[in-house]
Amino acid sequence: MNKRAFSKLLTEIRACTHCAAHLPAGPRPVVKAKQTARIMIIGQAPGTKVHASGVPWDDASGNRLRDWLDLDKETFYDEGQIAIVPMGFCFPGTNPKGGDFPPRPECAPLWHEKLRDGLDSVELTLLVGQYAQKYYLGKQGKKTMTETVRCFSDYLPAFLSTPHPSWRTGIWQKKNPWFEEDVIPELRRRVHDLLKKG
Repeated sequence: MNKRAFSKLLTEIRACTHCAAHLPAGPRPVVKAKQTARIMIIGQAPGTKVHASGVPWDDASGNRLRDWLDLDKETFYDEGQIAIVPMGFCFPGTNPKGGDFPPRPECAPLWHEKLRDGLDSVELTLLVGQYAQKYYLGKQGKKTMTETVRCFSDYLPAFLSTPHPSWRTGIWQKKNPWFEEDVIPELRRRVHDLLKKG
C-alpha cells in the first residue's frame, strides 16, 4: 500500500460511523499509525477519558502499559515507531453492571486487515487483553487469558500477549508474579530492540 492510500485509509477510519447507532457517546474513532512503525499495540477500545481527548491510552491504564514497556510518553506516542490500534476504535459505552462494554464486534473485521496490509514494517504486535488475543490467535490461544499470557513465547516473534492494564490487573499481577519476572523483561527487551532500529 502506498503512502497516499494509507493516508486515505486512516481518514476513512477516523470518519467511520458504521456503529453509530450502538455508541451512546457517538462515534469518535481513535487510532495512531504511520507505515514506518515496527511495533503495533492492539488494545480493547477507548474509555471515557480517551473518547474525550482523542488520545489513545490517555488514562491510568495507559500509564501502567507505559510502565510495563518502560517507555516515556514521547516515545510511546511516536506513531512512526509505534502504531496504536484498538479492537474497537470508538468508546462502546459504560456497562451498568460495571466497566465498559466490549469493543464493537463489527470494527476489527471492517478495518484491521486493511490497516495491517499498510503496516508492513511491523515486526511485533502486542495483544493487550483478551479481545485482541482471541481475535488474532484464534484456536492457537489457550483456554484463558492468563494461560495465553503465560505461554507468551509460543507466539513469538510475531505476537506478545499481556493482560489489559486496568486497575484490576494490579490484583492479577500479585497472584501471577511470573508476569513481572518473565514476561515484562522480555516485552521490554523486544520493544526497545525494535525502537533502536528506528
